Amino acid sequence: MNRKPRNKGAPGIVEVAKRANVSAATVSRYFNHPKLVRGTTRLKIEKAAMDLGYIRDRLAGSMHARFSGSIGLIVPSINNAMFAELIEALSSQLQRHDRTTLVASHNYDLDMEVGIVRSLLERRIDGVVLVGKDHHDAALEMLSLREVPIVSVWNYHQSQTMSCVGSDNRDAARAVAQHLITLGHSDIALFFPDTQLNDRARDRMNGVLSALASANIDLDEKRIINCSYSVPESKQRALELLSSSNRPTAILCGNDVIAHGVIYATQQLHLSVPKDISIAGIGDFAGSAEIEPSLTTVRLPARRIGVQAADLVIKQSESTKPIIEHIKIEAEFKLRHSTAQADTA
Repeated sequence: MNRKPRNKGAPGIVEVAKRANVSAATVSRYFNHPKLVRGTTRLKIEKAAMDLGYIRDRLAGSMHARFSGSIGLIVPSINNAMFAELIEALSSQLQRHDRTTLVASHNYDLDMEVGIVRSLLERRIDGVVLVGKDHHDAALEMLSLREVPIVSVWNYHQSQTMSCVGSDNRDAARAVAQHLITLGHSDIALFFPDTQLNDRARDRMNGVLSALASANIDLDEKRIINCSYSVPESKQRALELLSSSNRPTAILCGNDVIAHGVIYATQQLHLSVPKDISIAGIGDFAGSAEIEPSLTTVRLPARRIGVQAADLVIKQSESTKPIIEHIKIEAEFKLRHSTAQADTA
């Protein structure tokens, strides 16, 4: 099959050597046997490589050096049910097409993402799948310079400059909020993670706020509880909120992991869900249908997203021309037993 050549404008060791004012042999020795190069020279080469955006080619001696058969997948966290399902679906689909998946996590640290991208490029990946649309400029520049196909997953935006496969998180969260509003809830607490570096959470928050504004519901800032995607943390935050006499009638959580922790808190406080308080999540993760009571949520189809993202990144890597596609996977509202009509008495 014909595949497009890449790395036309990428700097090599000759350019690094000129920038560092050393020989190409010294640069090669540094990357292959760094202990044989003096400290001051190492620093000069490191700076030159960083300034130029040089990526070491670990496959240069391979018979198949042009294409590795590997696809990179960078996720915010591996300890999250939604990403575990995505990883499994995407890697299985890639394996069916004789591709290997290289998985890495940046733990919501975009500076770390830069180092991961550099490491993946050293292994000459044929494409990369990233979660969301917020990424470090340096990471995107390195990928662009080497014309590596990029597919963004989880968040769908028609205006994205890169290919994407995902759901509209704003609409998904708005649907959950509208469900609570329809049930008569106006005193709703929001348990959400920091939205500054998480575009999925930011879109969900905006969707909720939009629904509340449309219903003329004023949200007290004290009802916005900052909470990471952690069952222990969300449980503790819920214990603090629900132990007071000024309880909300409903809690809407940024994802199901947070909602699980909130439900555990209600159990510890002997509160009845949904009689005493309604709880809703976003995601429909493993266990959400089995927890007591089963969680009302909106399903973001991680498996379908993973499969279609795998197909798209393969399509891009095999194309002789750039491909940009935006694929929307509809979210699915799941009405279960954790929400009910508000008690306005």
